[in-house]
Amino acid sequence: MTSQPAGTPRSATAAPTLDTLGRRLRDLRISVTDRCNFRCSYCMPKEVFHKDYPYLPHQDLLSFEEITRVARQFVALGVQKIRLTGGEPLLRKNLEALIEQLATIPTPSGQPLDITLTTNGSVLAKKAASLQRAGLRRVTVSLDGLDDKVFQAMNDVAFPVRDVLLGIEAAQKAGLGPIKVNMVVKRGTNEQEILPMARHFKGTGVALRFIEYMDVGATNGWQMDQVVPSSEVLKRIRAEMPLIALESTQSGETAQRWGYTDAAGRHDPTAGEVGFISSVTQAFCGDCNRARLSTEGQLYLCLFAGQGHDLRSLLRSGADDQQLQGAIARVWGAREDQYSAQRGAEPKGAGTATRRVEMSYIGG
Repeated sequence: MTSQPAGTPRSATAAPTLDTLGRRLRDLRISVTDRCNFRCSYCMPKEVFHKDYPYLPHQDLLSFEEITRVARQFVALGVQKIRLTGGEPLLRKNLEALIEQLATIPTPSGQPLDITLTTNGSVLAKKAASLQRAGLRRVTVSLDGLDDKVFQAMNDVAFPVRDVLLGIEAAQKAGLGPIKVNMVVKRGTNEQEILPMARHFKGTGVALRFIEYMDVGATNGWQMDQVVPSSEVLKRIRAEMPLIALESTQSGETAQRWGYTDAAGRHDPTAGEVGFISSVTQAFCGDCNRARLSTEGQLYLCLFAGQGHDLRSLLRSGADDQQLQGAIARVWGAREDQYSAQRGAEPKGAGTATRRVEMSYIGG
């Protein structure tokens, strides 16, 4: 690992913090709650996350001050983007106060910290303006179809598509952008919504991203035959709307980008783009730069991890910032996670003996 001693101020030209595979630390995803008001089958199925499910007690959650303190050390080690996740992050009371605190963290380069959030959009229409005023820059909204019957079957709480669309509209008006919409595609459930979603968001300034149904956690009953490969989704769209491959905007980008074309076959920026997140069929572990902090202060190095590293105990046992930063640097420096690549090399049908953490606990 290339890093400075814990607590040492880092300049804009400081060497990046690297793991054992040479991947730099750049992106921190922070789960602020393990609760959600949806019961999507691929994340929090109702038969598991029922009314008596034992969610984390409030005293176990990191406070906003604790989250900000940890985030400050991550930024010192090279993090440039922080994404707030859940569960559903907008269920965390007074989330704007946390965003205000995070927005004050200086980066070594002097550039503003990129603060973004992933939401199911259920309360976004009410919160968009206050989130933007607090310092949120961008938002990603999960939406798995435009047909109400399909969408309500997936969220399993009868939540209507219209209210999510109103949330996206409010986010655009508030200046939260560019906005991305994530659609998880599950065979036999919502693949018929691929083209309607592409048609709807084309030319709106919203980037639609299709996500392969993933084997995250242990409760969603994942089967490989339920995965619609990104290559199939791309083929369906290109049959109606010509697309051209676009370059990645940054290292470690999870989505392969394709832009709608004009009559001459060139990318038409006014028509926009779509993206494909293919962690099942095309692993992108090689340049993954993301760390994840759970609601109760566990540091996870992979979405498919089975065990985290306890930062809350350090925070609450009197460790100073140098000790905290040093612990984070050591954990990242020992990182060797590459689950999706390893899964892809396994014989077809091979399972895993490791129980993985649930997506609702550390975010997507």
